[in-house]
Amino acid sequence: MTKNWSVVRVLRDRDAALYLAASSVSGFGTSALWLASGVWVKDLTGSNGLAALCMLALWAPTLLGPLLGTLADRVRRKPLLIALDLLPAALLPTLLAVDSPDGVWLLFAVLFVYGAASVVHDAAESALVAAAVAPGLLGDFNGLRFTAAEGMKLVAPLAGAGVYAVYGGPAVALLDAASFVCAAGLYACVRVGEERPRPAGGHWRAQTAEGARFLWGHPELRPLVLAGGATMLFSGLGGPLVYAVVEGLGHSPAYTGTLYAVQGAGSVVVGLFSGPALRRLGERRFAGCGIALTAVAVAAQAVASDPVALVCSAAIGAGLPCVLIAALTAVQRETPDALLGRATATAGTLMYAPTAVGLAAGAGLVEVVPYRPLLVLLALARLTVLPLLRGAQRAASASRTAARSPSDANPA
Repeated sequence: MTKNWSVVRVLRDRDAALYLAASSVSGFGTSALWLASGVWVKDLTGSNGLAALCMLALWAPTLLGPLLGTLADRVRRKPLLIALDLLPAALLPTLLAVDSPDGVWLLFAVLFVYGAASVVHDAAESALVAAAVAPGLLGDFNGLRFTAAEGMKLVAPLAGAGVYAVYGGPAVALLDAASFVCAAGLYACVRVGEERPRPAGGHWRAQTAEGARFLWGHPELRPLVLAGGATMLFSGLGGPLVYAVVEGLGHSPAYTGTLYAVQGAGSVVVGLFSGPALRRLGERRFAGCGIALTAVAVAAQAVASDPVALVCSAAIGAGLPCVLIAALTAVQRETPDALLGRATATAGTLMYAPTAVGLAAGAGLVEVVPYRPLLVLLALARLTVLPLLRGAQRAASASRTAARSPSDANPA
């Protein structure tokens, strides 16, 4: 029944609902800005390369995730979240001064700081959510957060483009700043008790490495995070092929927008049902089902049919987030609170950074290899990730057996 649906249970939780609202509001501003910033730079400079650097400036701090995530473990996380929302809100109005090619450097600088703040923000939010949301509802919450993020990606770029077309880039910057002020207010309303973190010992480099060491040494988390990274690598490799698929269908490049919209809709839907699926299947099987679904859909894109292409896009959108949601939920559940910021940020780097490598390689491959055989090869490559998850299943079983053995060996 609806009243027992776990999504409703999450939304009825006051603090979980506030987290989701804050994440959605700031996500709207971010998605509106990322598109408008590229158009803004293109209009000012006429350079496609400089326009593309906007996304790089936002994405590059992800590579510093292990280092930036350390901050989320050194201070109380609720005040940190509020500060990290107010920082870009204060910086974005400086973009009102960008009105010529000479001012583009300021836009890049603000976007880079914006991206770095987002990395710390995501780590702090994931750690705080793990403490505030019941463990049994973490999968539901993460799915809903993913749904909200993907939903914003469907509507916010269009809104940002509309505001830019009418009022220009500075207006989009102010819209984004307002979204962060609103998000800070929502985080301030969250009721969560936090103890002041104990002073960290050792050199900062050793502290930074602790999150990576924990993930690498954990027999269940390591395979999940590596599977997420491999999945995103193959996703990046396949990204440039969408234009070849559209050409094979006989459409103009603008049709890619339709495929991406359908893919986003698939991601929105899977987020709503990820919690029950995680409880029924467990993280490894849920991730494996998503990988297998995506592999089948990628291979089927070789069929030159509009209905098939649309179904495949929806299936890719539904399958791709599964391993990411599963990995994040497992990291939140298995990682000690004192390490959670660093572990979450490190997992984010390991899972999302390979996308850039895949995009660069895919752009080269599509120029020299026919896209239909390449789609089939990429689908088969995705299936090679599944043995990682079987290894995680064996490790989990061994861990449970070891946990039971002391009591078995020493009966009362």
